[in-house]
Amino acid sequence: MNRPRDWLRVALLLLSGSALASAQEAPQASPPPLTLDQAIQYATDHYPTIRAALEQVNASVAGIDVARSAYLPHLDGLWQSNRATANNVFGQVLTQNVIPAMSGPVLPTASGQSVWGSATGAFFSWEPFDFGLRHAGVASAEAALTRARAGETLTRLDVQNAVASAYLVVLAAQRTVTAAQADLDRRDVLLRAVRSLVANQLRPGADQSRAEAERAAAQTRLFQAQQTLTIGHATLARVLGSAGAVTIAGDALLARLPATDVTPAAVSAHPLAQARQASVEEAHAQEDVLARTDLPHVFLQSSVFARGSGANPNGTLDGSVEGLGLDRANWAAGVQVVFPNVFDFSSLRARKAAAEATTRADAALYDEVLLLITSQQQTAAALVTTARAVAANTPIQLAAAQQSEMQARARYDAGLATILDVADAQSLLAQAEAQDQLARVDVWRALLAAAVARGDLAPFLSILRQP
Repeated sequence: MNRPRDWLRVALLLLSGSALASAQEAPQASPPPLTLDQAIQYATDHYPTIRAALEQVNASVAGIDVARSAYLPHLDGLWQSNRATANNVFGQVLTQNVIPAMSGPVLPTASGQSVWGSATGAFFSWEPFDFGLRHAGVASAEAALTRARAGETLTRLDVQNAVASAYLVVLAAQRTVTAAQADLDRRDVLLRAVRSLVANQLRPGADQSRAEAERAAAQTRLFQAQQTLTIGHATLARVLGSAGAVTIAGDALLARLPATDVTPAAVSAHPLAQARQASVEEAHAQEDVLARTDLPHVFLQSSVFARGSGANPNGTLDGSVEGLGLDRANWAAGVQVVFPNVFDFSSLRARKAAAEATTRADAALYDEVLLLITSQQQTAAALVTTARAVAANTPIQLAAAQQSEMQARARYDAGLATILDVADAQSLLAQAEAQDQLARVDVWRALLAAAVARGDLAPFLSILRQP
């Protein structure tokens, strides 16, 4: 046994184990906080619903190619070799797919012998005109593509709105927690002062009880604010499509209020209106297709083919590989006119009536969407006006509440005010602090609502990126 070598192996194992444990215990770097602009862009690039909508657009593009391929001619080719018996009989067989087709004279006697046979050929068919049927099919496919693209834009808008709204909810919850913590700190300071005064018999014990109750209520409000913040973080992670924790960087967002507003756009330019309009156009295109379904089809056709057989008209059968070659060749060319099923008029009439009803329904839904978007734009404009007015007023409210709280504390310390006066002043200050913080968030929420009502978040993102 080589002990120095064994000790070296043990030392290497210990070193590798400690290195692995250190690597496992090393904390992983947390992702950097997201700005609102970054959160919207991340969701736009990664959210599954948007990827699904893009694939639906790709499928609609392929659908147009399929519809346009109907203009191309058909060229079918065939080669076959078979080994079969040559017994034939006179008579007709109704159209079916069970008994193979057979040609040639009836042989004098039936035989169980088989021979080789071969056949090859090509068939060309082209429909030079169809009274607009193929054009209507292409128009229907193009309308489906327009609807898919509008749907993808609408899906993108919905995801961006959900992410931005969740982000602002988290930001508002953070500010609420900050305000609740500040209120709790003031209540703690007041409680300690009241306890000292009560201990020195300078204030009644009822003041201490009231201060403790106010402090406990402030603690409850802080717990509730923290719960709202936790739920907001979970919601934001979900709409971002992230399984891990998400942190935000919203201080810079609230450090300023945007000076510009989101300008409204035409109601018909909204993605939802465009999607409904595309549905109307698609329904019209389907009506055009049905209107041309009962018209005849004209085809230019030609065929060339050749056959070979090991069976002879005199009843003799060739052996070996006779019949694998081609004995006779033919060609044919002509015009074929195909008339639709005459008895399909009842079903076709019902389908036309259904298509017309669908068109009217889609048109009514389009009118409803225009009303909805108009209402959303008007509501968003009112929200922006009110949010800006409130944001301009809350600093005044906050300054007055701070002054009132300071005066109430000073008067209480001097014995000129009661504990109720101080509690009311602190509650007013806590409310003013929360409203001042939330007022700035509400301005951004109103601008987001205006951009969503416009149908395009580009103006909102442009405001976000302003220095």
